[in-house]
Amino acid sequence: MNHVVRRTVGPVIGMAALSAVLLWGGRSLTPSHASNTQTAESPAVLAPLAAASSQGFTEVAKAVTPAVVNITTVAADKVSEDRSGRGDMRDRMEEFFGGPNGPFGPKGFRGPQGPGEPRGHRGGGQGSGVIISSDGYILTNNHVIDGAKDVSVTLPDKREFTGKIVGTDPKTDLAVVKIEGDRLPSVAWGDASKLQVGEYVLAVGNPFGLNSTVTLGIVSALGRGRMGITQYEDFIQTDAAINPGNSGGALVNTKGELVGINTAIFSQTGGYQGVGFAVPTSMSRPIYESLVKNGKVVRGFLGIGIQDLNQDLAKSFGMKQTKGALVSDVREDSPAERGGLKQGDIIVSYQGSSVEDAVALQRMVTRTAVGAHVPVKVMRDGHEKDFTITIGEQPDTTKVAKVDSGEKDFAFAGVAVQDLDRETAKELGMNAKSAGVVVTNVDPDSGAEKAGLMAGDVIREINRQPVKSVKDFEKASSSVKKGENVLILITRRGSALFLSAKV
Repeated sequence: MNHVVRRTVGPVIGMAALSAVLLWGGRSLTPSHASNTQTAESPAVLAPLAAASSQGFTEVAKAVTPAVVNITTVAADKVSEDRSGRGDMRDRMEEFFGGPNGPFGPKGFRGPQGPGEPRGHRGGGQGSGVIISSDGYILTNNHVIDGAKDVSVTLPDKREFTGKIVGTDPKTDLAVVKIEGDRLPSVAWGDASKLQVGEYVLAVGNPFGLNSTVTLGIVSALGRGRMGITQYEDFIQTDAAINPGNSGGALVNTKGELVGINTAIFSQTGGYQGVGFAVPTSMSRPIYESLVKNGKVVRGFLGIGIQDLNQDLAKSFGMKQTKGALVSDVREDSPAERGGLKQGDIIVSYQGSSVEDAVALQRMVTRTAVGAHVPVKVMRDGHEKDFTITIGEQPDTTKVAKVDSGEKDFAFAGVAVQDLDRETAKELGMNAKSAGVVVTNVDPDSGAEKAGLMAGDVIREINRQPVKSVKDFEKASSSVKKGENVLILITRRGSALFLSAKV
């Protein structure tokens, strides 16, 4: 059976369904996983754990749990669904297994309908969140509140609040929600950069709707990337038990400081198997601060395509080692082009720090302040060259089409689109200068799906009006009235095709 990375948002499920999961339960606050059978070598290992758990872990749990909340959402098309999350079994199972709308699909997606079968977010869900400030700002995962019309926040002391979405960042799967309150319990920021592999951490959240659940584990690995979970990855890997409903919950160190936001699990079954991932505070804190301040995330931008070097590529470019990031493409009129970078350059140093690989460079650039003048060292034709590049702001190109009235039967309700850039056009086999918007998701049973619109289609016209950007798409689609036919010109796999939708 294939391994699958899953989101950990989940609805309330019955105890009968939960009992099977409990047989595989993770480590609880009391370290029952420690064997009572000691060998000549084991006491030295078990003694520190027993001593720490008797006081330290208990105090951490008492301090942190009041600030880890339960977030329940009702999707825009499920307003009538009960707030407790008790929808039909199909919706509940979809929440348990995730779906292709989030950062985990459709690659490797496995759900009750079968592997890889496309399906959208159909109902509400339940997850966790962490109160960061006493005036009610909460950090959680984007997939916990994605597509939500209503957000309900419940504290461990049973107080309930209506949550307002302050901002989201799908590229890291983070979001900020605000509730109106003061002197609320909160968790202090910790420094994830000081974590070490083998260090104890506690995960706090609401798995399966079981509020204020605390599990214990260690940091299994740091800097996990290339998981295909989010666009920007720098995960803490932990074996602290994380299950559906833990999404958005706290990963804290033994001082009770927040070091990560629990986000995903790597599993064959959909439940805990000892491999969980959390977004570190080194990434989440700047995003939280940006969302609170600006309502969006401002990232540095070079405007290049990059890839890793292997032995063969390094040899071809006259390099003796595989360190560095190979520039595979330079966008027209980008900061990189204006700064002098060219296709085939190998970036070996950025802002005075060596570049190990493409992922490392991506992290460096996105965390650079817009407008900064950054020294960049490259290898070109076997020679070292220095450039100074003024960092631009990364364009936020991904938007979801929504009708202002909120009506479910709007022609493009549930359609997510993205501006067509040169790199995406090439991937779709189109001319690099082609114009349009790329469909990234179409909700099931929507008018657009019934008309035949699919993810990967490039929309070029709506009712014979050219669509060259997301802004054009929103303008053209918003003019379509209920009951009207809409004529859509798309490009699919290099071929032009007209579609007609009626709602």
